[in-house]
Amino acid sequence: AWEWFLGKPLFDEESTIIHHYAFAENPSIFKYPDFAASWALSIPLVVRLAKKVKEEPLKSDFTIDLKHEVALYIWDNGKGPHLTAVPELCTVPEDSPQASHCATTVSKKPPLCGDPVNKEDIFVAVKTCKKFHSERVPVIKKTWEKDALFLEYYSDHADPSIPTINLGVPNTERGHCGKTFAILQRFLSSAVPDTKWLLIVDDDTLISIPRLQVLLSCYDSSEPVSLGERYGYGLSQGGYSYITGGGGMVFSRKAVVRLLKSGCKCYSNDAPDDMVLGMCLNALGLPVTHSPLFHQARPEDYARDFLAHQVPISFHKHWNIDPIAVFNKWLKDDFTASQDELKSDLV
Repeated sequence: AWEWFLGKPLFDEESTIIHHYAFAENPSIFKYPDFAASWALSIPLVVRLAKKVKEEPLKSDFTIDLKHEVALYIWDNGKGPHLTAVPELCTVPEDSPQASHCATTVSKKPPLCGDPVNKEDIFVAVKTCKKFHSERVPVIKKTWEKDALFLEYYSDHADPSIPTINLGVPNTERGHCGKTFAILQRFLSSAVPDTKWLLIVDDDTLISIPRLQVLLSCYDSSEPVSLGERYGYGLSQGGYSYITGGGGMVFSRKAVVRLLKSGCKCYSNDAPDDMVLGMCLNALGLPVTHSPLFHQARPEDYARDFLAHQVPISFHKHWNIDPIAVFNKWLKDDFTASQDELKSDLV
């Protein structure tokens, strides 16, 4: 009875923060499966892993990139099998010439569940602070700000030239929980237009609003929706999932109402806002919905083949990159042009 772990291998070209800089000496040596192509385990391996999971608690508190963490867990420092590449597991589109031998294929086009959500339905909140007014805010202004109809910058300092709004919460080096809860309250107040969706981003988030409009057509804003890149904390010990803030957090109005009604709040101004929101949603029994199109890190932090079959919605961080060039390469193109093609595919 053989232990097999099968899939379409991905690998890191450089060591990356999302994999805790694993295999820093030679990042490309370790292969992990692209879940989009599907992956398979032989039953003897499943039986052994099921027993192992029961008997030994998982070592890591955080779940960040599940496919990589699963592969590490199975490989077990060489005690278990490594991933065996199966060429029939593919991530090319069904109609591509390479797909003739493929058992699985992946559509790169995002699902279209009706008309894209209107710009009027999305309110965008950008978290910034005085020290980044001149460095990061101009990047947003040069890239995606024009695609947002309703957008406000929230800072510890009111600067009329941007303009920024001071919510009366002192800036914190990390966490920003106080600021985020003030944003949730403002979203429900009469100070801003009444919209169906709230998008909260960092000042170094790069995002495509038109692509988000397409994605949101698949969700019902009258339900308590929380959407973005989902991370986990302490999941094996009854922990919770949360939307990681840097990639952009999307909430329906209903979700914001439920969060604030519950009396949920920050235990300190610099508590990690995304994790506190995850705890609150978990306590309320509300779902946290994962989309792999939101990204907490930069394009170079992800496997090239993984990004190749995506139409990404966001990336995060300006570290060691030219953010405007990254936006232009990965996120710029308004879906209105390809909207007609998508519609003709549906007919």
